[in-house]
Amino acid sequence: MAYIERAITQNLKKRVKTSKCTLIIGARQVGKSTLVKKEFKEYNKANFDDRLTRLQAKEEPKLFLINNPCPLFIDEVQKENSILEDIKIIVDESDERGMFILSGSQNLELMKGMSESLAGRVSITELAGLSLREIHNISFNKHFVPTNEYISEREKEIKSYDNLWEIIHKGSYPELYDVDRDWQEYYSSYVATYLERDINELISADGITFTKFLTAIAARTGELLNYTSIASDVGVSEPTIKKWISILERTGIVYILQPYSANALSRAIKTPKIYFRDTGLACYLTRWLTSDALKCSAVAGNMFETFVVSEILKSYTNEGKDYKFNIFYYRGKDKSSSSENEIDLIIEEDGVLYPIEIKMTGNPKANMGATNPVLDKIKDKSRGMGVILCMIDKKTYLRENLVALPIEYI
Repeated sequence: MAYIERAITQNLKKRVKTSKCTLIIGARQVGKSTLVKKEFKEYNKANFDDRLTRLQAKEEPKLFLINNPCPLFIDEVQKENSILEDIKIIVDESDERGMFILSGSQNLELMKGMSESLAGRVSITELAGLSLREIHNISFNKHFVPTNEYISEREKEIKSYDNLWEIIHKGSYPELYDVDRDWQEYYSSYVATYLERDINELISADGITFTKFLTAIAARTGELLNYTSIASDVGVSEPTIKKWISILERTGIVYILQPYSANALSRAIKTPKIYFRDTGLACYLTRWLTSDALKCSAVAGNMFETFVVSEILKSYTNEGKDYKFNIFYYRGKDKSSSSENEIDLIIEEDGVLYPIEIKMTGNPKANMGATNPVLDKIKDKSRGMGVILCMIDKKTYLRENLVALPIEYI
C-alpha cells in the first residue's frame, strides 16, 4: 500500500517554515520519522536510537553538528537531551527558519529539556496514529466540536466506514496499513521494542511484570483510574503503579481524561479515566485475536468508547490544536436521582460546553442525554448541542438540542 498522506502535513510545514526549531512528539511507530523523510527530503538526518550517533552528540556535540549540518532532523532526541543546549546556541545566533526538526516519544523528558534549553524557540506538534479520516483519504481537517457549522461542513465529505470493527481491532499504527504484516507478530514486536528501548531505564521491574501491568491497564481502558485495584492485580505497590502509569502517559500509550471541575458540580467524582491511545494494542494485550470476537465481547462497549475518544483527540492534533484544556468527562450525583450520572465527554470551546455520549448502538434514545442539563448549573458557561456518537446510519435529531451522529462525523 502507498504512503498514506498525514493530515498534519500542511500544518507541520507551516510551523517548520516559521520556526527555527520544530518538535514532533508521539508514541513509537506512529510515523514521525516516515513523515519527515517523506515531506522534508532536503533535511540531513540523525537518529539517536543509534548508540554511536548518540555518543558523539554527547561527548563532542560541536563536532556532531558540524558532521550533521542544518537543516537537520534528529530522531528520538530525548535519548540525548544535552544536545539541546548546543542547538540553542545555533538558533540564537541565526535568523534562519526551519533549521532543526526534532522528534521523540517521551513527552516529559522532552518538555523538561525544551523548557530548560529551548523555551520560546521551539514549535511543538503532536503526531498520533492514523485517523479514520487518513485511512479513508478524507481531506477535511477540523477538530470535532458539534456546532451546526462543523456538522454542515463535515457532512460534505462523509464516507461510510463499513470496516469499522476491523480498524478498531487492527489499530492505528501506519505499518499495519503499509505492508501485509501479521497482526500478532507486529504487536508482539511492538511491546518488546517498547519495553527494551523506551522504558528499560525508567522502571526497576522485569519485563514480565511490566507486561502484566500493561495488560491490566488495557483491560481497564475507558474506566475510572483505580490505582489500588491495579496494584492488587499486578502485585506491586500503589506508588509503583502511579509511576508506571505516568510512564505510559508520557510515552504516548495511554491518555488520562480529567473530570470536569466546577464549583457548581459539588457532587462530581474527581477521579480521572484512563484510555489506551491505540485499540489494536489494547486488543493484543487483552487477547482479543479477531475483530468478530471483539465486536461480540463484553468489552466491546469500552473498546468502542476508547476508539472514539482517540479519534476526537486526533482531530485536534491533526489540526495543530491543543486538547488538554478542552476535553473532560463528568460523573456524579448532581441530579435529583440517587444514582450516579455520567457524560462521556464534555468539549469546552469559547465558553460553551458540548456534552457527548458515546454509545455502541444503532438505536439511540433521547434519554441517553438525560444528564446534559446538569451543565446548566455552571455559571458563565452555556450548554451547546448535545451529541450521541453511535452506530446509527444517518444524522438524527432526538430533541432540538440533541442529535445522534454516526461516528463518520468525527
